[in-house]
Amino acid sequence: MPEVKRERIQAGPPASGTAARPGRTPRLAVRRHKRALLALLGVFLVVIGYVGATLTPYLTAPGTDPINARVAEWGRDHHLSWAVSWLENQTYKPPPVGGALDPSQLARLRGPGGPAPNPTVAPSRSAVPLDLPAAIAPLASPPLPGEGQWHPLVLGPSGVPLVEGTALRPDAQHTSELAYVAWMNQKALTFALHPGYQQPGGSWQTPDQIPPGARTGLVATWNGGFKINPDDSLGGYYAEGRTVRPLVAGKAAEVFYRDGSIRIGQWGRDATMGPDVAAVRENLSPLVDGGRVMVGPGAGSSGLWGYTISNAYFVARSGVGMTANGDIVYVGGGALSVYTLAQLLKQAGAVYAMELDINPSWVSFMTYGGSSPANPTPSRLWDFAQSAARYYQPSSRDFVAVYRR
Repeated sequence: MPEVKRERIQAGPPASGTAARPGRTPRLAVRRHKRALLALLGVFLVVIGYVGATLTPYLTAPGTDPINARVAEWGRDHHLSWAVSWLENQTYKPPPVGGALDPSQLARLRGPGGPAPNPTVAPSRSAVPLDLPAAIAPLASPPLPGEGQWHPLVLGPSGVPLVEGTALRPDAQHTSELAYVAWMNQKALTFALHPGYQQPGGSWQTPDQIPPGARTGLVATWNGGFKINPDDSLGGYYAEGRTVRPLVAGKAAEVFYRDGSIRIGQWGRDATMGPDVAAVRENLSPLVDGGRVMVGPGAGSSGLWGYTISNAYFVARSGVGMTANGDIVYVGGGALSVYTLAQLLKQAGAVYAMELDINPSWVSFMTYGGSSPANPTPSRLWDFAQSAARYYQPSSRDFVAVYRR
């Protein structure tokens, strides 16, 4: 047989695609690993830089908005609504059903919780008729001492109340909660709409705060409505001859006139544009119209009445209405549904009423008194999240200021 030649196989580097020896990492794999880490680091730095650049203006903006509200606003304005909603839902606690008021709440029923207003004020240009509201019939029974009974918050000439306040349980189920109501004598007061530097934004002659030198005669302020940009309010905003967003016929509106009066009603029916109109602030649809509550008990979190934390019905809400004789009532509280808000506004005497803002960071009502007429001391109607000095600093959102005539 022919001899078979056997060749010696020389040891050498493994062919491409073959496994490396155990315990040794190929240089190519190391380079790929480094490139991946550098890419991840680059993405991380870009994200951190973007967050820092876009979040910082929200955190450093003027005003008294809480930090959590500023971060939430940044998130919703930068395509992170899903994350904000998830965090809010995780921390939300619904109000308890049943239970009783604690001693501090019972004390609020007996009288105002803030500093006593100063009755020594500049005389009015005209006598103010005595025009006091009737007590509010409580929605829970049996009535508690002081529930729904009015107490003076701001006094005018001769001690006539210009602003009065009361508290009552918001419904028959949430009996360990309180809702708060303020009544304002329109004949003795003037009303003005102030813009916020974010909502509606832009440049205005009217300031986004009540600055020093413009506080004489100030008696009350209250919060605005849903955002104008984007169109959460489903309505328009007009002031100083400018339209930020077109007014919508049929929507609920605060209408401010050049003589300082205000009307609450349906735009296009109860009020229309004319030379006497100074400003209009629309927000959603009427809650009370012609003395009838326009929402049902099942109305809750929705695009119409506002998406709330955890889609809950009972959250912090506010609303404003007008009585049959033209006086103004404001309702706010920490555990209200849109239905209970409407019921409370009607109980307070409103024949026309609208929802304003919702959720804890945005609801507020202040009265002003003390010993300095030129720089009155603000007092909160109840213990909401915002500072009493909210409108003594630039405000991110629009608001209403009320002055003595």
